[in-house]
Amino acid sequence: MQTDLSFWIGFNVFVLLMLALDLGVFNRKAHEISIKEAMIWTGVWVTLAMCFNVLIYYWQGEVKALEFFTGYVIEKALSVDNIFVFVLIFSYFKIPAIHQHKILFWGIIGALIMRAAFIFAGVALLEKFHWTIYVFGAILIYTGFKMLTQKETIIEPEKNPLIKLFRRIMPVTSDLHGGKFFVKQDGKRFATPLFLVLVLIETTDLIFAADSIPAILAITQDHFIVYTSNVFAILGLRSLYFALAGMMDKFRYLSKGLALILIFVGLKMLLVDFYKLPIQIALLVIVVILILSIAASLMSNKRE
Repeated sequence: MQTDLSFWIGFNVFVLLMLALDLGVFNRKAHEISIKEAMIWTGVWVTLAMCFNVLIYYWQGEVKALEFFTGYVIEKALSVDNIFVFVLIFSYFKIPAIHQHKILFWGIIGALIMRAAFIFAGVALLEKFHWTIYVFGAILIYTGFKMLTQKETIIEPEKNPLIKLFRRIMPVTSDLHGGKFFVKQDGKRFATPLFLVLVLIETTDLIFAADSIPAILAITQDHFIVYTSNVFAILGLRSLYFALAGMMDKFRYLSKGLALILIFVGLKMLLVDFYKLPIQIALLVIVVILILSIAASLMSNKRE
């Protein structure tokens, strides 16, 4: 089902209005986001996503609504891994909590643009070259097994090729300059560590997009459903970071659960020409894996 252009325009206008409201009204002044504020905003974004899901249900039917919800759950779950990496990056560069909101806001703007490009490119590839679905499936299975065997995530910004290239193009100050991304010193423009962190977060999200977009394409290839479910999950990522940043170590088995989800959707893609798994079953499997991994983490914490 092709979605009318007016719906695309309307949805993106809504997203821009919400972002403007977020930055221009509620977070005009830099401040440290409390857990209570983060939880409220997380609730707001989840509620908006579920209201949109209801709209999809009455507009395009049950199957499309389930596809949206499944895509949203997958992207939301995978974004937890992003949060863990964000914590490591901010800790490595010693970025104060008061400036983290600004970095994540602009990081999400960049992520939305990159994800849109990934989605349209991915769907176009699947439509023109059907065999690429096997490539996407193999990538997801490989990534899933890699996550299962990976012991810990190590952040080494000095080895990042993009960071190396950026340092050659523009000098970077050794100290922070408030919330500024760029400053002038002795008539020369310098980037601050804040901007360096923004570049690193954008490249990190690009890497994560290579996993999350194929995972949602395993559920549906409807441009509008893939795009909107992805956007709603990303819009709530910033508030989710501030809500969970201090307790990421309590979800020790969640990454294993996410790895199993990637393997599952990868297998679903590889078997698509032999057996099309009903969306209801796919959603049930994904939710059960998430619940079990969270429960195992909480039980392990309780034993300790």
